[in-house]
Amino acid sequence: MKLIFLLEEPSMKYFLNELLPRILPENVAFQLIPHHGKRDLEKSIPKKLRGWNEPGDIRFVILHDQDNKDCIELKQSLLELCKDTDKPVLVRIACQELEAWYFGDVNALAEAYNNPRLKNITRQKQFRIPDQIPSPKEALYKLIPEHQQIEGARRIAPCMDTERNTSVSFQMFISGIRKFVEQ
Repeated sequence: MKLIFLLEEPSMKYFLNELLPRILPENVAFQLIPHHGKRDLEKSIPKKLRGWNEPGDIRFVILHDQDNKDCIELKQSLLELCKDTDKPVLVRIACQELEAWYFGDVNALAEAYNNPRLKNITRQKQFRIPDQIPSPKEALYKLIPEHQQIEGARRIAPCMDTERNTSVSFQMFISGIRKFVEQ
């Protein structure tokens, strides 16, 4: 089996490249295809699904940031882009942005940036529910000025504990991938 991940942005690629080997069975290969934003991803989805002719058990995972949109409507619109193909597809939404997943494991943030004080940010109301942080990317830059999207993804992913992460959308992503692989 092989999973093809269609991703909204390059930082997702670097994050998942570190994370997926820890959650996927050894017999499941994966390929990460980053895009340059939402429009690029959405334009690419039907083309990639129709044009992918690799033999074997190939399945697609689409990962998209919520960006203040209604999750159900966004997921439906993404599934609509897949309807003309017979390819198995899993759609997952990162609420609000990928960076909310980082706030779901503040111990990983603290370890990645060698800053133990970051473990205490959940004492602040705005950081208690990661998926409800209005702009996680902006909040991350304020807390960690040296953070850069791609390098940050590379640093944080190896430290992340998939069981400890409190982001509901992260947990939905992990459980969705595991179920998708078992089908």
